[in-house]
Amino acid sequence: MTASTLPGQPHFQYRGDELFAEDVGLADLARAHGTPLFVYSQASMLAALAAYQRGFAGRKAKIFYALKANSALGILQVFARAGCGFDIVSGGELERVLAVGGRGEDIIFSGVGKTRAEMQRALQVGIRCFNVESEAELEVLSAVALQAGQRAPVSLRVNPDVDPKTHPYISTGLKGNKFGIAHGDALRAYRRAAELPGLKVVGIDCHIGSQITTSAPYLDAMDRVLDLVASVEAAGIPLEHIDFGGGLGIAYDGEQPPAADALWQQLLARLDARGYGDRQLMIEPGRSLVGNAGVCLTEVMYLKPGEQKNFCIVDAAMNDLPRPAMYQAYHAMAPLRRGDAATATYDVVGPVCESGDWLGRDRDLAVQPGDLLAVMSAGAYCMSMASNYNTRGRAAEVLVDRSQVHVIRERESVADQLRNEKPLP
Repeated sequence: MTASTLPGQPHFQYRGDELFAEDVGLADLARAHGTPLFVYSQASMLAALAAYQRGFAGRKAKIFYALKANSALGILQVFARAGCGFDIVSGGELERVLAVGGRGEDIIFSGVGKTRAEMQRALQVGIRCFNVESEAELEVLSAVALQAGQRAPVSLRVNPDVDPKTHPYISTGLKGNKFGIAHGDALRAYRRAAELPGLKVVGIDCHIGSQITTSAPYLDAMDRVLDLVASVEAAGIPLEHIDFGGGLGIAYDGEQPPAADALWQQLLARLDARGYGDRQLMIEPGRSLVGNAGVCLTEVMYLKPGEQKNFCIVDAAMNDLPRPAMYQAYHAMAPLRRGDAATATYDVVGPVCESGDWLGRDRDLAVQPGDLLAVMSAGAYCMSMASNYNTRGRAAEVLVDRSQVHVIRERESVADQLRNEKPLP
């Protein structure tokens, strides 16, 4: 039996004409659990994490998985067991980490709009650090911490005005973005943070965007951050850690981002050259750990020829896979069984009543109704952004560990959706 892997997703491969996740046939999973269905490979996640771990070997470094990429409890357990901390951006994500046994000291809290209630809860569980994103937030957090009889550990997220060369919706380090404190204002903000009685300054943070596929933006951002570290510490404010965020991209459509270990060899060489190689380092990867670890299985329902376009209508939709509608994003597609049907060019679309409900444009596919497709590279920012638009239930999720299959989310029913709604008397 011959095996052939798919670009960027080595743990998904054809054995003969059947597509497998590790040692499990995807068509078997579709039959057992229905479609749409998200399938994740544990080996893929751990291999991606291992590249970061190799890059940091011998260093004082901690990897904090960014939940926003995919916050399924089963996936959080994989990373917790592998020794990761967690980067959260909401009180809900905090509770998810706690639900899998995560400790407060392994959590850092990012985000531009933390509420007082979220701050109180995070202080209660003893999180490691708040990544503060505005001077106004410093004032509120200090007041909340004093009321709780504590000092909140803070790191300022600095906006270095570095272009990550990515989609504008996922660029976060430019002057026009809502994130972080402007580089030119950061020293003043640090001085204010050091004055506030409810705060303890512990670090500096920088995150410039997502789906970054070259090393140059990281090197530029590192230089800008290290310049600021020197200025802050010259002002008498010591920094215990430096957090360089995440954002490393994956291969969706032939991109060739640097491997995590190779990227960090470059960054650590720059860090050493500037005299900061012995610092406690933190990073916050998300997509690069889970993006290519997942696929979404979907069934072809109808083939609809048209004057200008042919449409392949599938049972997955923009509520399941929002990235194409939101970012015009590309996801490769692969049949679960390679056959000999005639190939035609289709727009692959879902059942949602929006013209924006498409999963792929101009795809050459050999399919017929009843066939099954895998939408590739669907492990990040798909299920975590899924919705109930058109009262569609969110998909089930399964995690594959070699030949074992674990259901980590049951398919959502209409009754689940209606549970918290109340009709008028």
